[in-house]
Amino acid sequence: MLESASHPDSHLFQVQHPVWAAHASIYEVNVRQYTPEGTFQAFEAHLPRLADMGVGIIWLMPIHPIGEVNRKGTLGSQYAVQDYYGVNPEFGTLDDLRHLVQAAHALDLYVLIDWVANHTAWDNPLVTEHPDWYTHDAAGNFVPPIPDWHDVIDLDYHQPALRRYMTDALLYWVREVDLDGYRCDVAGLVPTDFWEAARQELDQVKPVFLLAEWDELYPSGGLTWEQFDGNTRLLERAFDMTFGLRLHYLLDHIAEDKQPLHDIDVYLAAERAKYPPNVYLMHFTSNHDVNSWDGTEYERLGPNVLPFAVLTALLPGMPLVYSGQEAALQKRLAFFDRDPIDWQDYPLQEFYTKLLQLNKRHPALHNGILESRFERFPTTPNVYAFIRRHEETAVLTAINIAPTPQQLTLPVEAAGIYHDVFSGEKLHLQADSELSILPHDWRVLERM
Repeated sequence: MLESASHPDSHLFQVQHPVWAAHASIYEVNVRQYTPEGTFQAFEAHLPRLADMGVGIIWLMPIHPIGEVNRKGTLGSQYAVQDYYGVNPEFGTLDDLRHLVQAAHALDLYVLIDWVANHTAWDNPLVTEHPDWYTHDAAGNFVPPIPDWHDVIDLDYHQPALRRYMTDALLYWVREVDLDGYRCDVAGLVPTDFWEAARQELDQVKPVFLLAEWDELYPSGGLTWEQFDGNTRLLERAFDMTFGLRLHYLLDHIAEDKQPLHDIDVYLAAERAKYPPNVYLMHFTSNHDVNSWDGTEYERLGPNVLPFAVLTALLPGMPLVYSGQEAALQKRLAFFDRDPIDWQDYPLQEFYTKLLQLNKRHPALHNGILESRFERFPTTPNVYAFIRRHEETAVLTAINIAPTPQQLTLPVEAAGIYHDVFSGEKLHLQADSELSILPHDWRVLERM
């Protein structure tokens, strides 16, 4: 399948990705739980390790002060913003954040912060200064965007002054801290034309990267299918990337034997039908919401945790690693209280390094799959295998989700001399060669 083939709506997708995003992977940082100190300064010491691992983009969960009214837990949700221009003292100071960003840039890392534009804490000063900027019910009361989110209240983007305020706040952090962009919370609940206008202003300061917590192939933000508008088109003129939520849930269902492994082909077909090849989707086996509310990847994916991590790293799209995954974290982190990660000497550091460094260096693994081919191989039901090629270079990936060894018979286009990325073995493969895959294992081969 030629991934660079023309798409009927290609002309609609006008976002120009920053050059540095083409081979970047993304790493989500839960500052509160990352270290015993839970501060920017303590996390900064990990930047060289993450750079060595192959990470390209650092995504910091919200850095703003947290509301106290109707707070959940001891410390509250980081998504209940009390002040869009402030820094959460739990994490440090504005200068600490600046220093963190500067240190990241010195290592060729780029930094996004989480932005919560859809709602605020109940005690954000905007509540009393501009009550008309909020959504009200028939009785005139403030309302949460989702009933369970009782620690926040919904903003009303019909108000032009609110749009101006929020855009200015977004510009402030890019100018004052030299941020490289934003991960935008429940982005599809905010009008798309707001994001489009804000993107234009941000790009005038510097080329930014915007990640939407949304998936136009799957409802998100707590919505049902009946509430979902699949035509928000966030990726046309506003965002560089959205979440690949549909793939995430599909992998969970495969692990639960609710769907066959080869339904991944159905997902990829839907993705290619909706989006041209220059669009980025983010793939993952965990993030802060999934870990805390749905369970660790070990709970959800069982013995196929690592094979599915290989898939999310090497299928077309940008891979995400969440805080603690390189520690093989088998714990749901508390969301509203301190709960530091036990790093256990980073048992999966080498695993993720091999994947992310390969993604970073290999021309066939360009995030936008421009001028590259993705081809699926015929396999048995428990094996999923594909090759991604760019000119004469290629990466061959195969996973086995069965409890028994499996064999993959290679087609003629897979012939060549390969280097096994994980074992270091050199392989001479021909048409009809048999590639062995151990139970719940994987093979990643780089054509030499």
